[in-house]
Amino acid sequence: MPKQSGIKIAAANRKARHDYFIEDRYECGIVLVGTEVKSIRAGQLNLKDSYGTIKNGELFLVGMHISPYDKGNIFNHDPFRPRKLLAHAREIRKLKALREVEGYSLVPLSVYFKEGKVKVELAVAKGKKLYDKRAATAERDERREMERSIKLSDVRR
Repeated sequence: MPKQSGIKIAAANRKARHDYFIEDRYECGIVLVGTEVKSIRAGQLNLKDSYGTIKNGELFLVGMHISPYDKGNIFNHDPFRPRKLLAHAREIRKLKALREVEGYSLVPLSVYFKEGKVKVELAVAKGKKLYDKRAATAERDERREMERSIKLSDVRR
């Protein structure tokens, strides 16, 4: 079977961009078992409230929900089990050092297929305060209003 080329996004964590300032991004592989890949291909996963953690020099993704495969059998997986992420040792050491800095967390931004393999985009992020979220929302609304007025002025000509 030939390898697939390109990137196909399976799930995106849109709330992460709302709740965090994204500092740095990393691409990691993920260790999956049984029918998890089939569930991901069917879009049966949720990144909400998931985060990355480091234990014994290994990187794990905790809280990601992958629904059991519909046509699976008794060997289906636990939907919330921690999943190991694959990254180089130097990247894990760097992430550990960044995570120890106060206010930083490891947040998954998306899960996607790249050349037939499942990848996770992991971000080093700093939490936003409520006033930061309000300012971002106000800026977005202002930008939309400006684009709307430009579009209306072009139509009137």
